[in-house]
Amino acid sequence: MIKKLLVTTAMVCYGFVALAQDYFPANEGVKTKNTNYTAFTNAKIYITPTQVVESGTLLVQNGKVVEVGKSVTLPKNTVVIDISGKSVYPSFIDLFSSFGVKKPEKLKEQGRSAEYEPSRSGFYWNDHIMPENDAIAKFEYDDTVAETLRKVGFGVVNSHIQDGIARGTGVLVALNGKGNNADRIIDDRSAQYFSFTKSIAKSQSYPSSLMGSMALLRQMYNDENWYAQGKVDTKDRSLEALARNKNLVQIFDAGDKGNIIRADGIGDAFGIQYVIFGGGNEYERVSDIKASNAKLILPLNFPDAYDVSDPYAAAYVTLEDMRNWNQAPSNPKVLAENGVSFSFTLHGLKSPVDFKEKVLKAIDHGLDKTTALKALTTIPAQILGKSEQIGSLTKGSYANFLITSGDVFDKNTVLYENWVQGTKNVISDMSLVDVRGEYDLSVGNQKFKASIKGTVEKPKLVVKKDTVTLKSKLTYADNWLELSFSDKEKTGSYRMIVFVKADNKSIIGKAVLPSGDETTFSALKTVPFSERVKEDKKQPSKTVAVTYPNVGYGYEAIPKQENVLFKNATVWTSEAAGILKNTDVLVKNGKIAKVGQNLSAGGVKTIDATGKHLTAGIIDEHSHIAALAVNESGQNSSAEVKMEDVVDNEDKGIYLALAGGVTSLQLLHGSANPIGGRSAILKLKWGESAENMIYDNSPKFIKFALGENVKQSNWGSFNRFPQTRMGVEQVFENYFQRAKEYGVKKKSGEAFRYDEEMETLLEIINRERFISCHSYVQSEINMMMKVAEKFGFRVNTFTHILEGYKVADKMKAHGAGGGTFSDWWAYKFEVNDAIPYNAAIMHNQGVTVAINSDDAEMIRRLNQEAAKTMKYGGMTEQEAWNMVTINPAKLLHLNDRTGSIKEGKDADLVLWSDNPLSIYAKAEKTMIDGAIYFDLEKDMQLRAKVVKERNELINLMLLEKEKGKKTQEPQQSKKQIMHCDTLSEYLH
Repeated sequence: MIKKLLVTTAMVCYGFVALAQDYFPANEGVKTKNTNYTAFTNAKIYITPTQVVESGTLLVQNGKVVEVGKSVTLPKNTVVIDISGKSVYPSFIDLFSSFGVKKPEKLKEQGRSAEYEPSRSGFYWNDHIMPENDAIAKFEYDDTVAETLRKVGFGVVNSHIQDGIARGTGVLVALNGKGNNADRIIDDRSAQYFSFTKSIAKSQSYPSSLMGSMALLRQMYNDENWYAQGKVDTKDRSLEALARNKNLVQIFDAGDKGNIIRADGIGDAFGIQYVIFGGGNEYERVSDIKASNAKLILPLNFPDAYDVSDPYAAAYVTLEDMRNWNQAPSNPKVLAENGVSFSFTLHGLKSPVDFKEKVLKAIDHGLDKTTALKALTTIPAQILGKSEQIGSLTKGSYANFLITSGDVFDKNTVLYENWVQGTKNVISDMSLVDVRGEYDLSVGNQKFKASIKGTVEKPKLVVKKDTVTLKSKLTYADNWLELSFSDKEKTGSYRMIVFVKADNKSIIGKAVLPSGDETTFSALKTVPFSERVKEDKKQPSKTVAVTYPNVGYGYEAIPKQENVLFKNATVWTSEAAGILKNTDVLVKNGKIAKVGQNLSAGGVKTIDATGKHLTAGIIDEHSHIAALAVNESGQNSSAEVKMEDVVDNEDKGIYLALAGGVTSLQLLHGSANPIGGRSAILKLKWGESAENMIYDNSPKFIKFALGENVKQSNWGSFNRFPQTRMGVEQVFENYFQRAKEYGVKKKSGEAFRYDEEMETLLEIINRERFISCHSYVQSEINMMMKVAEKFGFRVNTFTHILEGYKVADKMKAHGAGGGTFSDWWAYKFEVNDAIPYNAAIMHNQGVTVAINSDDAEMIRRLNQEAAKTMKYGGMTEQEAWNMVTINPAKLLHLNDRTGSIKEGKDADLVLWSDNPLSIYAKAEKTMIDGAIYFDLEKDMQLRAKVVKERNELINLMLLEKEKGKKTQEPQQSKKQIMHCDTLSEYLH
């Protein structure tokens, strides 16, 4: 007891004195410095996750590791602590914390109208760019919170302000409760942080979308480069901070597998390798994640099983969410197997208390323990460039270490102490004797059976007399054991107290009988305590396979090109050859190799198409499926944003469109602004990544819009220009004039500020990018053509164009095409003059006309929409069919590659069960580049598979509930259906 007191006193003194700075005056007593060493001996020491010393010694002084190893020479002034049988690990590090930094409060609503201007001066033009923020300026150490982190093994956290797109710098903090900020702050500019999510404390509306955030980051980096050249007359403290921080570690809060790829793409464009905070679903795109070469920070917030005991409630849970519950715990293992380096973070957990359970779950799902330890120690240290200070117990590093009863990743291991910068933090009393076991208890002349279970710190007592269980109570602290129980007749209580020694096979102490007489008691341990391992008689949990995409109706493997010979089909060529009976089509290497009769070829798959119809794949010129966002509504021009940035390759609408024979589409920006964002031209390759769905050498398109939406007629916003149709024209005039002047300066060879928005508009003037213009009213259509002609370009396509029949001759003269609905009218005021004969009238005037969907449901039956032109306008079958194949291909400048059945073109084909214009026709096979992405027969198998897999996962979740594991209420995850006017803020 005396030795323990001396050691404790020495260490407390050591902790305080070592952390005092030499040049600070001492006004509370004599100024001294403790130069003693402390040695921890006979322990299993993990110097690093891969360098382990058995029966080793750890020598520390002044908060640092002096020496560690098997044979360490101890100086004379060394306090020796024997921790035989214990293990020592480096304390853990969290790279993505908000410890000590209060998150800004959400700004109160300022009314219905958006705020378009910044609230600050002397900073960047966008309030959500705040690289000048330093976490250290807002840091306040909270030892209550620090204690919760130390209790689960953490000694260092990297904290930052988790708000905004450019968030500023972080602060690296040791969780040392005895010192002050002069001691515990390891680095006050540890990293620079970014995200795609705008500040909750700022009201500036731009950006309002994920693609807007990406465009803003790109422009920010370009502006940083321009500012660094000294070309700006005014001061911008944000850009100065960005430049000042560029040599720090750059950490990006992505929060999702797809956003990792997006963030990495921005980094690649500007020569930056981000460290990226992920979303826990990286296993779904592991090859792409690996290719990014990014180090990841992984959350451990694996979802709890859903309580699916109510079958009606269970129906709310999507297969995707069920899979995520099942597959997410294997995420670290999958990444490790694929060579992706990562660290762990507490971020996202409901409480730090859940940390160990989640790590053990990852290990149960195959993660190697050494890799887990690296993810908490050496890897975060390496990421921050602090390997010589933290993350290991090598000589010279901070004395940040854990003392445990054994394997730190064993469920039953006890964490005794967490030393931070040489300061002792007791988590569980290491000197506490384990009193658990079965005992023969003798008190006076009475015999009892006592069973002590529970944990070492909180044991639980059960006392029996013969077969009767007596009411009992036990308290245990500092090795003092107090127990009491009532006698059999419940007339009084036996009370006992004893100081328990290390050898506790026989415990003898003082007792007070129910009568009040004092005596002794003895407890002889008959059976040592051992943790009872419950045998799980149920079927062990399994991890279901990942599909492509990893949602319902995903494929086990991405479809591959096949060489195919379609025999004896009715072939709708969409060319001058027209409709050919009893014709064969040979597909080789993703191309249409030959069209004719009685074709033969070796080594190909032959499909008997007798009685069936083969067409080119349908092309939708105007669509909003497969998008994570549609509008960037934060300003009246968003030419800088790209729909290619927000392609959602997991949207089930892709699969349903394939089932309707659609193979390509233009993913358009919405109609929130006169000048919208750049389009994405896609091939609907279900199962491929978003990047692989985008056309190679894609034609460049952009969305413009006229009418009610752009002047915000129905949005209740009155502070954004334009508010009238006249104002819309002036927006175009102004932006194109500015772009023209930008082009002149760029061409002159003078230095110029790179402006992504102006670059895009200049492409339009130079006829390198084509406009698809949302339009309804003839006056505005005429205005748009006149503006285009004034600046020397042409409008490529007027989409919707429901008054196109009024100006078809002018459209023909201008060179514009039309993408229209078959029979929509009167659904809002500006379409009151729409007629179903619109398509036929424009066609008869020589305008290239396509029938489009602009709708997630209509895209599934564009074949029938095309057929309506035969009723409304007398189109022939071929003319009607061309409106969903070769005509939209022409409008999208893809007619040399797709849209018809012609030798040399892409093998984008659909095999129909009947005449494709018939309401009875079904797409039996939909092929893109020679690979079959939809097969009606396989679809029936997938439907059965979905039902089977749901049932399997439901049973696994029911089993979790039976085991007493945590569950959550069923929730419905519903994808938002996008339309032209969909507005949605980006949150993750």
